[in-house]
Amino acid sequence: MTKTTGNQGRNQQPGALDNFKPLLVDVAVPLGAYYLLKDAFGMSTFAALAWSSVVPAARTVWSLVRERTANAFALLILTVNVVGLALSFVSGDPRLMLAKDGAVSSTIAVGILVSVALGRPMMTEGMKPFLVKGDAAKEAAWQRLVSGAAAGSADFRRKERAFSVVWGVALLVECAARVVGAYTVPVDTMVWLGGVLMVGVMVLTFVVSGAVAAAPMEQILADEMKKADDPVAPASLAAA
Repeated sequence: MTKTTGNQGRNQQPGALDNFKPLLVDVAVPLGAYYLLKDAFGMSTFAALAWSSVVPAARTVWSLVRERTANAFALLILTVNVVGLALSFVSGDPRLMLAKDGAVSSTIAVGILVSVALGRPMMTEGMKPFLVKGDAAKEAAWQRLVSGAAAGSADFRRKERAFSVVWGVALLVECAARVVGAYTVPVDTMVWLGGVLMVGVMVLTFVVSGAVAAAPMEQILADEMKKADDPVAPASLAAA
């Protein structure tokens, strides 16, 4: 009996903390490292910013090596970080290094919006596990909906695109705010304010995209599963 419980525990979906760990690493660790390096070790503002940027970049590289897949988000973030760091070292400007974080947001935002225009919304990859939850019946229903074989397919795909559009627009807004802040707000203030801005935008976007797209998609998915479980429904519809 104990053994079965242990297996169930291992098969459980990751909790909220597990899903937010990358965000915590990308915000909390660099923020703490910056003030530690600057105030405790006496590094310059630029040096402290540069060294505090190493952890998020290393985490992205490690994710790529561990998963052995070319995740679009990871590649975009890594590329922009590397280019931004290189430009910052050439110029020696801490404000440019702060503005680099806005470039990450804008690059991802453009990538998301382009993917919507191409009919392959990029954010679907991250949203699907939350809706399907590893359930074979939900996975089958999802495939019918995205393939166009189900009655609710058109509405489902519209919501799928809307989810990515909300995230793309939100990240563009965050980019603009970060770049403006990088050149108008004191550097020490912008270091922590940038993290607060990022978390605030993420939370707000989760709420809005959930209400606009994810929740309706979950309902459409549930309806499709009910239709698949009811063998009488198709015959009734055909008779009508």
